[in-house]
Amino acid sequence: MLPRWLYNFFLTLSGLGVIGILLIGFAAMVTFSTLPSLEALTDYRPKIPLRIYSDEGLLIGEFGTERRDVVTIDEVPEHLKQAILAAEDDRFYEHSGVDYIGVLRAAYSNFAAGGVRQGASTITMQVARNFFLTREKTLTRKFSEALLAFKIERSLNKDQILELYINQIYLGQRSYGFSAAAQIYFGKTLGEIDMAEAAMLAGLPKAPSLFNPVVNPERAKVRQHYVLGRLHKLDHITSQQLKQLETQPISIKQKIQTFSVKADYVAEMARQIIYERYEEAAYSKGINVYTTIRKSDQQAAYQALRQNVLNYDKRRGYRGPEGYVDLLKNGVNQEKTLEEALNNIKNSDDIYAAIILKVTQNEIHAYRKGGDIIQINKDGLQLIQKHLSSTISDVGEKVIKPGALIRIQQDQENIWHVVQLPKVEAAFVSIDPHDGAIRALIGGFDFHQNQFNHVTQAWRQPGSSFKPFIYSAALEKGFTPATIINDAPLSFSAAQTGSQLWEPRNFDGKYGGPMRMRVALAKSKNLASIRILQAIGLQYAQDYITRFGFEADRHPPYLPMALGSGSVTPIQMATGYAIFANGGYRVSPHFIKRIEDDRGNIIEQVNPAVATQGAMRVIDPRNAFIMTNMMQDVIQQGTAVRAKQLGRTDLAGKTGTTSNFIDAWFCGFQNDLVAVAWTGYDEPQSLGNNETGGRVALPIWMDYMSKALKDMPMGEYTQPEKVITARINSESGLRDTHGKIIEYFLQEQLPPLAEHNIDQSITVPDNLKDQLF
Repeated sequence: MLPRWLYNFFLTLSGLGVIGILLIGFAAMVTFSTLPSLEALTDYRPKIPLRIYSDEGLLIGEFGTERRDVVTIDEVPEHLKQAILAAEDDRFYEHSGVDYIGVLRAAYSNFAAGGVRQGASTITMQVARNFFLTREKTLTRKFSEALLAFKIERSLNKDQILELYINQIYLGQRSYGFSAAAQIYFGKTLGEIDMAEAAMLAGLPKAPSLFNPVVNPERAKVRQHYVLGRLHKLDHITSQQLKQLETQPISIKQKIQTFSVKADYVAEMARQIIYERYEEAAYSKGINVYTTIRKSDQQAAYQALRQNVLNYDKRRGYRGPEGYVDLLKNGVNQEKTLEEALNNIKNSDDIYAAIILKVTQNEIHAYRKGGDIIQINKDGLQLIQKHLSSTISDVGEKVIKPGALIRIQQDQENIWHVVQLPKVEAAFVSIDPHDGAIRALIGGFDFHQNQFNHVTQAWRQPGSSFKPFIYSAALEKGFTPATIINDAPLSFSAAQTGSQLWEPRNFDGKYGGPMRMRVALAKSKNLASIRILQAIGLQYAQDYITRFGFEADRHPPYLPMALGSGSVTPIQMATGYAIFANGGYRVSPHFIKRIEDDRGNIIEQVNPAVATQGAMRVIDPRNAFIMTNMMQDVIQQGTAVRAKQLGRTDLAGKTGTTSNFIDAWFCGFQNDLVAVAWTGYDEPQSLGNNETGGRVALPIWMDYMSKALKDMPMGEYTQPEKVITARINSESGLRDTHGKIIEYFLQEQLPPLAEHNIDQSITVPDNLKDQLF
């Protein structure tokens, strides 16, 4: 029989235990009643970013504080499940929310280690904490976490809980969930990762920043080895597999947030539209925007614009290094100096910032961020050859010496070249003329350097690329391609121009005298164009151009309008030229096909008006046909003859160069594709002598079209009814049965047969002869 004092002790201890259990039970009852509803779990609606896609469904942009890609448990590979459970909760399918064995194991491990080395939170408890609780380490929070875990286990099955965990957990680099992390760290879908990659991902929840493979690759590897060890201990992998997986190299994406299609300006346009509707909620509702942008077109446009802008910039010469770095700043720790200097300097896609370490007349060595030493030989030094100096003390704004901050780029043959970021800007847009769908849009050389969208926001003078709209108006007024116009000098007072005395000239300073209207357009003769505008009337022309989508108040009714002195945007020019390409219909340019919610339900479906089916006819199809035919001559024998290199007969267009070479344009089309290229400086200044639309903008257009039309059959422009052909005399423009030139005419405007007296045979309406001659 126990001594009385011992009996009393056990009795007291038991009583205290019962009281403790009752208190805990009471606390549990009280706390349980205050626990949050599990609606956030049962109706899971995570913060999913706004995503922008190409026509093919390729991601081109993403906006939101959380990068997330929600998956079902069935989409999760078995080896990833094993890795997650091995790292976080190997008894997950056995406990009921709280793992008591795990708690004892953690307590023993921590006691043996003399500190907190191992936690006891189950995956269910982590779900509870991530959805409902803070991360503060208090007994109250831990108690609530355990109770919530019991409540979750009563409401959801194990697979549902694991699915929530896999989608919700934070894994670094703004990635939430394992699917997003797989894409961000490895550039793979969840189903593509192997066991070694799965183990590295599974090691992240414990400390996403500490074990981030981009920032801390060595620590990430240590953590991965721990997870692999756990997998081996749990018999998921053999000893041989363990050794192989521990040494298996893993390719980590160093460049975060890269997309398969370069379409930053398009993505930003879509973001602005969605933000206008939903404001901040736009970045978390999981909205998906599908655009009309095609990968092949966008890539072709991007490469064409950047390469030709760099070609132009190279012609202008080297402006000098972007700065100089003191290589001795940190003593012998030169790498620290270099990394600090390059840390805040942005690269421009494949154009990298670099610091010169060594210079000779035939070679330089340059340091690129991350530790790469790039050797550039003579072939890559053409831009800076005459500025090289091996002496640090040499001075001059263009001196290339050790410490100089430069830009480098690797060509297709893997040869490095010294380049420079251009100051000039450019824009390119292409659309389908049948429905207005935008196929490619590049708003500038580099979105991250300049977010101003030159396609939609830049109001610039179009120069001679505007002439086709004036010539189209002339056709409506009775002119024909064979009408003779005098290309001779003119002079106008300030009252006539709306500004100052004006004595216009042709680009080459030469005058062609009387010539057919077709030739005047092909050769871009300014004096002939001004006479045409005089003849048809300024007010008529100003009204007429609004048919093409231009704003009348941006094109004052003065004679310089004939030479494109008004203001347009590249997207307006593409819309206007589309009317010629599609036979006279005005279509609305658009870049969004449809908008979906996070569950794939269509919020908005864009059904544009199509040429011949809903779109408004704005010019006679005969006018469109003849204008297109005339613009084909611009390429076959005019100012854009360079484009004949493409080997196509279905191309039409017009060059444009403004006064003092400030703006350079080429607007052109094939019957299924319209494209516009523009180049100029944001602060208007001359591009340089002879830097015309044909030399600066046309090559961009050509490079794009050569790829965009590569597999497309030769287009045909069907001759409309009441358009007839006739042989004409090249000098008089009159019908001539022996004439060598065949011309198109509206049936009612067929010119008379030529007579021997040229003066009596000029094919101009009587009321217009004074203005034209």
